[in-house]
Amino acid sequence: MAFADTFGQPFQFQPEGGDPVAGRAFSLPFRWLSIVLVGGAAGWGLQLWRSGLLGHPAGSGLYWLIAALALMVITVYYILQSHTSLSSQHLRQSWIWDKEMQVSELAYAKLIRIRGLEWLMAPRLYARSQGGQFATFYSADAQVLAQFERLCAKLSQERQPVR
Repeated sequence: MAFADTFGQPFQFQPEGGDPVAGRAFSLPFRWLSIVLVGGAAGWGLQLWRSGLLGHPAGSGLYWLIAALALMVITVYYILQSHTSLSSQHLRQSWIWDKEMQVSELAYAKLIRIRGLEWLMAPRLYARSQGGQFATFYSADAQVLAQFERLCAKLSQERQPVR
């Protein structure tokens, strides 16, 4: 069953302030915190290695530490680089694996935020398509968040069940 058959017309949305609107996915304090946490883990691992608590100087404990730190560094890199954009066609976020969803196929969207902690924990848009695909898009940018709110309001208004 086609999307238009279920809901009538495909959902249409035009962001205000340009097409697309884009901004950082994660806040500056969160990005700094991620750097500090990985730096602290690296320092702790170095301390364990120097004290001989990882076993033999080239033992498997050292390899596990290096593997864990490598995964953490890669994650922090993507936290630092991640951007979210909303256009009339797509919702996108660059990440370890990029996320994308067609705006015309949206069936549901909800903005999830913790008021008072938005400076640290980025609000996120939970979106679900008509086909059941779902994705979460983070944004720490005020302009993008304002458009997320508009998108949610318009979508809930247009996708109300017919009685």
